[in-house]
Amino acid sequence: MMLFFWTGFVLVVAVPCVPSLPPIIKIGAIFSEAEKGGSSELAFRYAVHRINRDKYLLPHTQLVYDIQYVPLDDSFHASKKACQQVQFGVQAMFGPSDPMLGPHIHSVCDALDIPHIEARLDLDQDYKEFSINLYPSPRVLNTAYQDIIRFLNWTKLAIVYENDYGLIKLRDLDRSPSNKNLEIHLMQAEPDSYRDILKTIKTKEIQNLIVDTKPENINEFLKGILQLQMNDYKFHYLFTSFDIETFDLEDFKYNSVNMTAFRIVNLEDRKVVDLLEQMERFQTLGHNILNRSGIIQAEPALMYDSVHVLAAGLALLDKSSVIKTSNLSCDLEVPWRDGLSLYNYINTININGLTGRIEFKEGKRDNFKLDLLKLKREELRKVGHWTPAEGINITDRSAFYETSTNNVTLIVMTREEKPYVMVKNDANLTGNAMFEGFCIDLLKSIAAQVGFHFVLRLVPDHTYGVYDHETKEWNGIVKELMDKKADLAVASMTINYARESVIDFTKPFMNLGIGILFKVPTSQPTRLFSFMNPLAVEIWLYVLAAYLLVSFTLFVMARFSPYEWSNPHPCLAESPIVENQFSVSNSFWFITGTFLRQGSGLNPKATSTRIVGAIWWFFTLIIIASYTANLAAFLTVERMITPIENAQDLSEQTEIMYGTLSGGSTMTFFRDSKIEIYQKMWRYMESKRPSVFVSDYEEGVKRVLEGDYAFLMESTMLDYEVQRNCNLTQIGGLLDSKGYGIATPKGSPWRDRISLAILELQEKGTIQMLYDKWWKNTGDVCNRDDKNKESKANALGVENIGGVFVVLLCGLALAILVAILEFCWNSKKNAQTDRQSLCSEMAEELRFAIRCHGSRQRPALKRGCVRCSPGTTYVPAGLDMPHMNGQDSGILPMMEIKKSPIGYEPDI
Repeated sequence: MMLFFWTGFVLVVAVPCVPSLPPIIKIGAIFSEAEKGGSSELAFRYAVHRINRDKYLLPHTQLVYDIQYVPLDDSFHASKKACQQVQFGVQAMFGPSDPMLGPHIHSVCDALDIPHIEARLDLDQDYKEFSINLYPSPRVLNTAYQDIIRFLNWTKLAIVYENDYGLIKLRDLDRSPSNKNLEIHLMQAEPDSYRDILKTIKTKEIQNLIVDTKPENINEFLKGILQLQMNDYKFHYLFTSFDIETFDLEDFKYNSVNMTAFRIVNLEDRKVVDLLEQMERFQTLGHNILNRSGIIQAEPALMYDSVHVLAAGLALLDKSSVIKTSNLSCDLEVPWRDGLSLYNYINTININGLTGRIEFKEGKRDNFKLDLLKLKREELRKVGHWTPAEGINITDRSAFYETSTNNVTLIVMTREEKPYVMVKNDANLTGNAMFEGFCIDLLKSIAAQVGFHFVLRLVPDHTYGVYDHETKEWNGIVKELMDKKADLAVASMTINYARESVIDFTKPFMNLGIGILFKVPTSQPTRLFSFMNPLAVEIWLYVLAAYLLVSFTLFVMARFSPYEWSNPHPCLAESPIVENQFSVSNSFWFITGTFLRQGSGLNPKATSTRIVGAIWWFFTLIIIASYTANLAAFLTVERMITPIENAQDLSEQTEIMYGTLSGGSTMTFFRDSKIEIYQKMWRYMESKRPSVFVSDYEEGVKRVLEGDYAFLMESTMLDYEVQRNCNLTQIGGLLDSKGYGIATPKGSPWRDRISLAILELQEKGTIQMLYDKWWKNTGDVCNRDDKNKESKANALGVENIGGVFVVLLCGLALAILVAILEFCWNSKKNAQTDRQSLCSEMAEELRFAIRCHGSRQRPALKRGCVRCSPGTTYVPAGLDMPHMNGQDSGILPMMEIKKSPIGYEPDI
């Protein structure tokens, strides 16, 4: 047989089979005398009646019940009644709902292997065999309460309970590690003391309450709330009862009071609603099961589902095995043979009922859903749900941020600070009309969107709030909020860790950081040698070194290269003297002329010397072009003397004093910072006498304008001052990143509402428009030449033109290599002509180059003369010989030239 269960109205597809259940199944139920004729008993009777009538679960079996009544707190009579039902032959037992009587009934069932089906809150968390409980366990319920407390941002609450049973039920709330910062006050109350307890709670300024009272006493509790006028938006009541819909909340619907509770009956399901309508139409019983509003309470709903749980377990057992009933006795204590099988089948069912999905794990309710109800305007509405697997899921967040509070007036604490909050100079103005500024406009926009009125007050000590480690107390706005003297604080108040630990902040409406305000530096005076500024000092030194190096290199290579030795008398084809034009002075003159872009009358002839010249020309091209370009910038840009560039420069000097606003977040930042530079700056500021701290921003700006003082302030205020005074400027970047927020007392219901309003205003661009209004469009903005202020010509350094020096060195190296090759090639050619070794030829040439001591002339080589004998060359008489060895030859007669080791020289 295939079964599709729904408590009383789901279609059943049955496969014909032989029934294994007996035609009669007896069940027993025990109720307290206080429950006699109540909704739970009637729901039990109706559930049995419906199962027997519809035949969709047990088509061949009838349920027969036996009901017994016992006095409260009378365990002896309860056990005796249970034994009577055992003798009657019951196969399952229901109830009672009393926490004291339930364990005694279960002990009887456990001894005889009879399933015990309950619908009560069981404080015993241990596994109990043969126990099936449809009521969620306290541990799971406490988790649901913790989730809603975290969502509502409660930091201080009171738990009102009636007896020790209620205290044990909620004990996990106080023990949870996640609630270590939650301040909980336990208040035990009776109906006669409700008013006194509520008065104590109001005196302690506790606005969040968890109420665990008996349903029959709830009206008395609500009456006490009205008498003490604790029925406004400030108070939030979380009821542990699942039956808040049955409460008379008519007096609370229009005061914006917050009332929240969970519901276990699944009224969203149309089949459940239809079943309740059928139940209400059932004569003699139905109208008593449901209350006047047509809503069933949790206890009768659970009782109705518990009967169908047993029927579903019997149906599963019916298709797998045959059970036999037997007469049991408490005296013999012989267990029922099929009791364990029935219990196991019940433990595995998965059906839908009035209380939603019904599943069990070791006899305890598992995988269920609780609806979250909230008193929203004129009625209770579902605003979310909770499950053990997913936790809290809010589907209607607007219910917790109601906008129907136009008659609410909040006290808003503020502090005068341009341009955030300013007091108008008009004696005829009073109240909120006295104030103007960015924060005032922002507050008006938020108040219109959230829905409240406000009264502005200035903080008495004129400080935002800082913690004093000596007195262990806060001051300023923070203290006013902690003492609940204000509902909000709207000012240029920075969000930081210390403040967040004692008060709450909304989402930041402005982001900022700490900047350095300084006086605009004076212009640099014109200097006589300012033409040298385009190049750094080290560049000038490197150019001088390059000049000497290239000049000397050119001279040496010209001496070694044979192609730089030429005939000084072009008319005399066979001159005995050759000349080198690159002496020491000529080499330096050639390099000087080319460097200054002028001619020198000297032109290199050898490849190596030409390479030196070409690479030097390239070098001078880059240097001169760079110098000319940067010189133009230096002549058109106003140079400024800036003694400090950032916070590190500020910390490493003592001539310029610096400080912050006293009692503000900037001072706290330096005091608590772990960064070495900021610690050093704090030690300086703390020890400096007279004090470098100022009482307000105006005093700080005044000290900056007087000179030799840097003011560490928040960037938004810094930007405001800089835009209005051309003598002020910002030095360096921001030292940190933070934001301004609207402050509220801890656990305030206004925090989240205002946060949503701020986010919406940011997305619409309203906050940006307010910023432009008070920062840029006030008519007193300084019209400075921002281009000249930001522009600054810097001397070219090695990192800018260092590459040209590398090119110069590479060119010199190439020229030296070519010169060596030329020297070797010429030596080889001479060695072949003179028929001597290459090494000796090279040695002779080298000795000559070294011995000449800078002489520009040397004897010419005369080889292959047909008129001369080997080793001698004749010069005709009367030939004007060139200067030789420092002496003028004059006109000499015919003389004999003898061959020297390195060429030919005359022998007079």
